[in-house]
Amino acid sequence: MTNLFEPLQAGAIPLPNRIVMAALTRSRAGRRHVPNDLMRTYYAQRASAGLILSEATMVAADACAFTAEGGIYDDETAAGWKGVVDAVHAAGGRIAVQLWHPGRAAHSSISGGAQPVSATGRAIRNDTINTPNGPQAYEVPRRLGAAEVPAYIELFRQAAIRARASGFDGVEVHGAHGYLIDQFLRDGANDRTDEWGGPIANRARFLLAVVDAVAGVFGADRVGVRISPLSDYNDMVDSSPPELVAHVARELNHRGIAFLDLRHVDQSAPAERELARIAREHFRGALLLGGGFDAESAKAAVADGRADAIVFGYAYVGNPDLVERVRRGAPFNAVDASTLYTPGAKGYTDYPTLAEAEASTA
Repeated sequence: MTNLFEPLQAGAIPLPNRIVMAALTRSRAGRRHVPNDLMRTYYAQRASAGLILSEATMVAADACAFTAEGGIYDDETAAGWKGVVDAVHAAGGRIAVQLWHPGRAAHSSISGGAQPVSATGRAIRNDTINTPNGPQAYEVPRRLGAAEVPAYIELFRQAAIRARASGFDGVEVHGAHGYLIDQFLRDGANDRTDEWGGPIANRARFLLAVVDAVAGVFGADRVGVRISPLSDYNDMVDSSPPELVAHVARELNHRGIAFLDLRHVDQSAPAERELARIAREHFRGALLLGGGFDAESAKAAVADGRADAIVFGYAYVGNPDLVERVRRGAPFNAVDASTLYTPGAKGYTDYPTLAEAEASTA
């Protein structure tokens, strides 16, 4: 039986334990999207994770959905990330960049006036996006022409080149949660009839082309992919999640990528467990599961072979030393949800470690 604290080799990336820090958008990079000293501290504090996945990182200057997320689309943003990577490495950690384009989840008011783009011409319904002018309805996106799609694949390749120069240990391609790649992948958004739409082989073509482009920079053994087949976030749905997972897992396995990050809505739900089983059947690399795990369910999932590692998100907001807390069975710090996306150190770098908390009561 494997436990959470055993090393894991994910492709060419060695993880000293199987607790992975999820990509967590925290909106601390400012309107210029340049990672800064505060972000260096935040990520370095969490370096004991087996692997850190960076916040969703913009591959283009006009691909903004959170106002102050980090980018990696020019020399300045890449240099900012180099400082973060160096700080994580100095603290003994490993970090992969999560490359991301929001597609129709962007908004012109925070993307330099650019109209959002997507696989479809339909807007996200029944929700709003936070902007400097308050909550606004999502805009109708411009449907990308077939001849335009390769240029968006190239954005990911160029971002990967900058990420490699910045020293990242690997890349996670964000194919989940209703963002651009997912808008091609799932048929609840993709209503195309050309070579980028229709059957799953066509809908997955964009994701796989991005993976191939990024793997050409980093090597497939330093590339991972996140998908979320049952998440309805950003107005998403798919007619056959099991078929989607089977096809994507087979194709990624054929490419020899390092890891597949399957994002659950609720890891205990039977439908989610079935998708994990399908992924395990078809993918021989490291399988990462995340969504609704606590310390005990994470230990059980790794011990019974359902996952190779567990991705923790919300718990990492308030617990920079999460690995030690899980190891010792210690309680987690409560998270101040009001500071998730606010600027400054409060609720970002000021959560105490166990050692700090114990010292303060000694």
